[in-house]
Amino acid sequence: MVGDQTELRGAHAAVAPDISGKLVTRLIRHRHPAVRLFSATALALSLTFSQSAAASRAEVDVGKQPEPADSVEGNYLAAVVAGSARDAEAAARYFGEALRGDPRNRELLERAFIAFLASGSLTEAFPAAERLVARDPSNGLAQLALGVRDLKAKQYAKARAHFQKGGRGRAADITATLLTAWSWAGSGDFAKAVETVDRLKGENAFNLFRDYHAGLIASMAGQREKTEADRRMKATYAQERTTLRVIDAYGRYLSSVGDTPGAIEAYEGFDKLAPRHPVIRQALDDLKAGKTLEPLVTDAQDGGAEVLYGLGAAGSQQGDELAAMIYLQLSLYLEPHNTMALITLADILERLKQPEQAMAVFKQIPTDSPMRPAADVQIAVDLETLGRGDDAVAHLERIVKERPDDSDALTALGTIYRSRKEWQKSADIYTKAIERIGTPEARHWTLFYFRGIAEERAKQWSKAEADLKKALDLAPDSQARERAVVLNYLGYSWVDQGVNLDEAFQMLRKAVELRPRDGYIVDSLGWAYYRLGRYDDAVRELERAIDLKPSDPTINDHLGDAYWRVGRRLEARFQWNHARDLSPEPDELPKILAKIEHGMPDSAPPTAAEVEKPEPGRNGG
Repeated sequence: MVGDQTELRGAHAAVAPDISGKLVTRLIRHRHPAVRLFSATALALSLTFSQSAAASRAEVDVGKQPEPADSVEGNYLAAVVAGSARDAEAAARYFGEALRGDPRNRELLERAFIAFLASGSLTEAFPAAERLVARDPSNGLAQLALGVRDLKAKQYAKARAHFQKGGRGRAADITATLLTAWSWAGSGDFAKAVETVDRLKGENAFNLFRDYHAGLIASMAGQREKTEADRRMKATYAQERTTLRVIDAYGRYLSSVGDTPGAIEAYEGFDKLAPRHPVIRQALDDLKAGKTLEPLVTDAQDGGAEVLYGLGAAGSQQGDELAAMIYLQLSLYLEPHNTMALITLADILERLKQPEQAMAVFKQIPTDSPMRPAADVQIAVDLETLGRGDDAVAHLERIVKERPDDSDALTALGTIYRSRKEWQKSADIYTKAIERIGTPEARHWTLFYFRGIAEERAKQWSKAEADLKKALDLAPDSQARERAVVLNYLGYSWVDQGVNLDEAFQMLRKAVELRPRDGYIVDSLGWAYYRLGRYDDAVRELERAIDLKPSDPTINDHLGDAYWRVGRRLEARFQWNHARDLSPEPDELPKILAKIEHGMPDSAPPTAAEVEKPEPGRNGG
């Protein structure tokens, strides 16, 4: 996430996807029926890496090429540490080195194979798979990998043989069944392919998968299976109209058979649910310009890639990162330019705190993809995460120069400057982004919110107040919990200034009602009570905030102040000592130390003019 964590943490849950550059996650909606089928396979794969507590806490130097150890044991231990940190790339290197030193070690071979797959080192994974199935033909993952290899090589009979020898279980069955069906399609036997897909029965989740892939297979057959393709694609669309991949496949199918109005209607329906998604907008632009869209799947390799992408997307959504990475890497082996698979893989790597690897994946997205602008913005976010802020700024400024109407790039640039507390520069850049969007829509509320923060910190309160009110006006009622951060920020600001107090407290109470488990927002209400001299109320709310965020130095400091005012002075010093030990902001530490030594004066609490207002993120910004 772009942005200073102290300044943004109160708003993180509400706005990170829109403003921080986590644009890519917002732009894809994965709702595959494989989600419920995924857990068993993911668990089996996850167990291949050590889960020891010590290893899971290990830090891996992201982006630094691992140096091999001098012994098999050293490389093995390094690989286990990397695997526990889910750094598949480092694990693959270390396991590979260990395996070269002990090539007959079966357990080492299996672990290395998993790491090779997850890291995309398939030239090493396939020979390892050959060795594994020679020892154990029932090794389902090795058979899957070899089947995918043969599918890409158009050796369809050999691919089917591998898929049929794989393990059993629901996740394995759906994978093997669909890939086998696509191998029949590759052999030109479309009837057999559809018949194979139709073996998926028994669960509602199977219906969508079955019709989706049967429709793709039948549409690939052309006129021979047009009736079947129509039936299956319409059935898929009828079952699921809120999934990007389904809409795109259906719209492309309709376009390919000459039904341009139907395709436009399908895309526009999705556009109402998720306005201005790049994939949808480009499709609509092309259709309205008289162009015919290419089918989503044109051959068996594309079809197999789609199966594996679906499983990988489902695993990613469920948090099964290792298994998801394996499926996505196999998908990309079949179709290296599958944009959605690349984006999903990069998103996983970011979640695993591997921004350098994520950047490498984002850079593979084709330059003509509608998702490339979002990926470019996310590269800047990863640069900032790596501490390469100047590179991030230069990258975004280059994008803005090349694409002056790219409001997302401007927004990300503004957020970087805001994270650096360069408030006026941040506000100016947000202004440029707002100018680019034209008439603001509901989805732009966060942009006004963040400009309001920058303006308030730049001591331009009248502008900030107007922007915060605009953010509240734009934010849809369906995002009430997200609106809480704006209610909180504006309400606290009014209390801090001693104006609009009744409305301000209504806002703060509403924010807490909407997000009662948000310790920072509860702290904001408690601190507002404190600033008004309502110490008992302040203690009550600040104690709640501490229960929710016990390790936050500012909340501990606030509670110490409130305890002092109600006469609980021993407890006050305890809280201040705790705040001191929790690494407070450098400018706050001397104040805390002074209170520990001397306590607080017995006079009323300082006014807003006498005490610097806490960072906005402390109270929802």
